Amino acid sequence: MKQNKSLRHWFLHYAGQLVFIAILFVVITIADQKKVFLTTGNLLNVMRQVTTNVFVACGMTLILIAGGIDLSIGAVMAISGMTAAYLSLSGIPFALCIVGGLAVGAAAGFVNGLIVSQTDLQPFIVTYSTQIILRGMVYVITAAGTYRITNKSFLAFGGASLGPIPYPVIYMIIVVSIVVVLLNYTKFGRHLYAIGGNTKAAQFAGINITKIKIGIYTLSGILASLSGLVLTSRNSSLQPSLATGAEMDAIAAVVLGGTSMAGGQGAIAGTVLGSFIIGFINNGLNLLGMNSFWQYIVKGIVILIAVYLDFIKNKRLAKGT
Repeated sequence: MKQNKSLRHWFLHYAGQLVFIAILFVVITIADQKKVFLTTGNLLNVMRQVTTNVFVACGMTLILIAGGIDLSIGAVMAISGMTAAYLSLSGIPFALCIVGGLAVGAAAGFVNGLIVSQTDLQPFIVTYSTQIILRGMVYVITAAGTYRITNKSFLAFGGASLGPIPYPVIYMIIVVSIVVVLLNYTKFGRHLYAIGGNTKAAQFAGINITKIKIGIYTLSGILASLSGLVLTSRNSSLQPSLATGAEMDAIAAVVLGGTSMAGGQGAIAGTVLGSFIIGFINNGLNLLGMNSFWQYIVKGIVILIAVYLDFIKNKRLAKGT
């Protein structure tokens, strides 16, 4: 009985997101004259594409819950993919290529967390600066060139499947499960909500805010690295422009999923639903042959609406208190 009530509560809590997804299904299916959208191949492709956003959106969720933001994730994805690709082209064993890419992301996230926690600088400014620095490094090191990846293990990392299930979907299930446990069943997760809800109160309660912030930014960097490695593998090439604007898709997914930009509220289930909303929008617009420039406009409108609804929700909550 409790399980049924819990399930009913979940559906009610995410009714808006579920209705939005249902509407997208209906609209795209009707508009898709080639009848490709509902095919198994296309839906699996959507899942494969969504995974890279889910990875970074999970990290973004943790950071937003704690009252921060990370605008560097797209650049972290690029420099991690570049690092792993260069190591691969140099003949380094595949496992070390992956470790190297993840290490670069962890280091970038650690630096973000250290600066944010040790200074009065706003996370927006810190991570935006990091984004510019890292993206610039990628263009300088690669000389803005594209390099093809031929390592079969690297290509399989993001492009192969276990039966009908793409590897990235398996990674996504593992990552989401870990982050859900971390957020809902550990002291670390409880401290995140406390910091986002009231930082001063959390400090008075003895919570090590510095440690928590460094931890979440480092984790965000690692998840961005994983996303960059998968995307580089799928593209079969090292591209310096990789994941440009990825942070916007992540923020859109997180806010659409119900996480508050003001901090203290949010859940991974909503983030996953938000990621699928963005994924279906992208896929639907591609199937309809819409120009990529118009896709930016549509996604921008979706983000604006999501942020506005978040503002209205917080305003009502403030009045209620």
